[in-house]
Amino acid sequence: MIKIKCPAKINLTLEIVNRRDDGFHNIKSVMQMISLYDYLTISTAEAKNSSIKLAGTSNEIPYNEKNLVWKAADLFLKETGKNLNIDIFIEKNIPVAAGLAGGSTDAAGTLLGLNEITGQPLNEEKLNNLCASLGSDLNVCLQGGCTLATSRGEITQKLPVIQSSVTLIKPKYLGISAGEAYKKYAAKEFKPQNNMTEKMIDTINKQADIKPFLYNDLEYAVFNDYPELQKIKSMFPDSIMSGSGSTYFVLENLTNTNFGADFQVINNLEFISCGVSNIS
Repeated sequence: MIKIKCPAKINLTLEIVNRRDDGFHNIKSVMQMISLYDYLTISTAEAKNSSIKLAGTSNEIPYNEKNLVWKAADLFLKETGKNLNIDIFIEKNIPVAAGLAGGSTDAAGTLLGLNEITGQPLNEEKLNNLCASLGSDLNVCLQGGCTLATSRGEITQKLPVIQSSVTLIKPKYLGISAGEAYKKYAAKEFKPQNNMTEKMIDTINKQADIKPFLYNDLEYAVFNDYPELQKIKSMFPDSIMSGSGSTYFVLENLTNTNFGADFQVINNLEFISCGVSNIS
């Protein structure tokens, strides 16, 4: 048995370069892992015929083959040729459909955990290849810290981690899929070209204030369609949406917020230097 700690990420920048022939988009994004975690408890046993069983604390996610964790476990079995009964319990603390890579970090954690518990049959390159085949954020979650992600998100470059506090603000009843956000961006006639990612990288390397360079093209794509997002922005003009939303973040601890019962506020978070990791 092994327990894996799976952190959430935020996008300090997210800029869309162009649409690819495969239907995805090339992006450039600086992603930062934060101290909000899901936990996976993974156990395995040798078997003649492999099986995968999921359970967990959330009623918002499926515990079957639709879950990215299940897909990651299945991919691990196919790649290694192992016959195992796999049981995974998901302690879900990262909000769902929130732009925080909750599903991606759990899937990356699954691959890491299964690899560790079975004697590391896969090297780092193979783990990264499996991550890339499952989704756009998994490689960042595997690497951790502060990362420049390019192509569709699977090509990563490590960046220095700066210190910062973080507060998340999420409309409780609003989730925005990546598909919706990218489709709305594609429909926009005007597409900004602000080169904020390059400016963010330069600022991080100088260990200077990054707040002026926080930016997200997908916020621009969906903002006018959702009053909940507009409310957050009106109360905290410096807040920025993470990923495809609907979570916003500010780089400070907010102790007095008056959003009401329809919003979830998670404060006392901070930037961290790690990705998914085993803790037992």
